[in-house]
Amino acid sequence: MKPASFEYVRAADLDQACAMLAAGDDTRVIAGGQTLVPLMAMRLARPKRLIDIARISDLAFVRQEREGIAIGATTRQCVLERDAAVPLLAKVMPFVGHAAIRSRGTVGGSLANADPAAEIALVAVTLGATFTYRQGAASEEIAASDFFLGPMMTALPATACLTAVRFPRWRDARIGVGFHEVSARRSDFAFASAAAQVALDGDGVCQHLALGVGAVTACPLRLDTVAKALEGTRVEPAVARAAVRAALADIEPLSDLHASADYRRRAAASLAVRAITDACRAAEAAHAR
Repeated sequence: MKPASFEYVRAADLDQACAMLAAGDDTRVIAGGQTLVPLMAMRLARPKRLIDIARISDLAFVRQEREGIAIGATTRQCVLERDAAVPLLAKVMPFVGHAAIRSRGTVGGSLANADPAAEIALVAVTLGATFTYRQGAASEEIAASDFFLGPMMTALPATACLTAVRFPRWRDARIGVGFHEVSARRSDFAFASAAAQVALDGDGVCQHLALGVGAVTACPLRLDTVAKALEGTRVEPAVARAAVRAALADIEPLSDLHASADYRRRAAASLAVRAITDACRAAEAAHAR
């Protein structure tokens, strides 16, 4: 199939892009186009106008800030695959589509499209990232946990443009990350996934833990009850497994022709324990070095 007819405009800068968004009806922003273009080709999305922000240089950056790491919305995914500024993000990037997709796809595009199985969205929720967007002349911020509303649905206003995502900095000396997902083929959409980041003290006691699961519910889900159960202890797989199962007991998993709700719940529990275990091992290895 081919997309319905549309107007294409390349914005010279963010001010122009925001002005066109405010004035236009049924307008969408495009940068890498790795999700939007296929949706348009299948006529699942039919915008009347596309505003291309891919060449706005002010939106492509990875920047160290006092409280964390800021990443511009049009930063290519392949850049983060090679940049360990956010270790958990670098860990998941090889699972994001294929190399050709990552060379064109952008961080902001993945977040704004809000696919429940998207790895970048999972990391953002797991680590408690904050999104910045422009609406007209005003800049606003929103927590990742409040941004995603459902499959392909976000709290981003229709006339706003996502500009950056900021990940908080963990200042612990021993940090490790872990990620696992299950899919039909490597780089396909995941049926379930789990991401973990752990900080250990010198005695191997867990000081901080962030754990999230993706592709299981309508939005990525951060499991704070697991962190409360494991922080202040030496993480044992059996204890982690019990905490994860308890956290997932009351969720409402997705069910479709690819995976049942029961399968997704069981897979998520197993993947979460593996992610925690890997993160702890990586933190211990960091201390050994």
